[in-house]
Amino acid sequence: MANPVSKAGFPDVLDPRFREITFQTFQEQKDMIPFFYDMVESNLDVERGSDITPMGDLVEFTGTLTYDAPSQGYDWRTAHKEFALGTSVERRVWRFDQFGVIENIFTELARSAFKTRQKHGARMFNNAFTNDTGWWVHTEAVALCSNSHTTTRSGVSTSSGFDNLNTAALSPTSLGAAITNFRKFKDLAGESINVVPDLLLVPVDLRDRASEIIKTTSGLDTAEGNINVYNSDYNFKVADYVYLSDANDWYLIDSKFMKRNLKWYDADPVEFARVESFDEIIAKYRAYTQYAMSYGLWQFILGSQVS
Repeated sequence: MANPVSKAGFPDVLDPRFREITFQTFQEQKDMIPFFYDMVESNLDVERGSDITPMGDLVEFTGTLTYDAPSQGYDWRTAHKEFALGTSVERRVWRFDQFGVIENIFTELARSAFKTRQKHGARMFNNAFTNDTGWWVHTEAVALCSNSHTTTRSGVSTSSGFDNLNTAALSPTSLGAAITNFRKFKDLAGESINVVPDLLLVPVDLRDRASEIIKTTSGLDTAEGNINVYNSDYNFKVADYVYLSDANDWYLIDSKFMKRNLKWYDADPVEFARVESFDEIIAKYRAYTQYAMSYGLWQFILGSQVS
């Protein structure tokens, strides 16, 4: 788009002979960021977090007390990034606009801010299979969804319960295996934890198949008419996110635990400002926001990276 918006660049909006001029706007999308993240108002340039490992089990007392203490877990930090976009309009164009097109251009700044935030909100999932250090840094230094998770507590085996990476395409069989794996997640002390998946997150490409798997009451992909345990035994929700970049990857999530571990830090929610350039008589508008995101524990999610 030519900038500033001028009479030469937009002659049609001043011409009353045109019956209509349309703007390429579409149905408003749902803000998914509060669905996934705990929303935090931030006043810090860099947000930091840490966790402490659980202690071990009680041991039989035989006359001498056994002592234990928690260990330092992993740290994470994230720094705010700024995003902005502006547009400018000659006063003559704004004054004689016959169709409200210029007003819609300003509305488009709000839509641009919304889309930007949604795309960044999906980054946590799109980059779940790599150690993404482009925005947040987690000292475990592995991907959010990985088969190489570690612990800071000495003497704890990570041979089982520390793998939240799957590679199978979405199917009733792969979902069942993922649920079993999920239920066996362990904490940093190597103890089983009570995480129960209740959310199946998919790209729009898999929405129909996910709903079919979850909502079919009996006889799912079989002729025997057996009950579908995913419909009867689990209170599953299916969510799709249009900004998920891979058509085949899917995610199993404990939604309550997710909201405890995914943080969205709003330093400056989207704000708008206007100023008029005195000499050029041009109105300038801008949208501005800055925010950050991070995660703490990984046990809220199992990701399936399908090749």
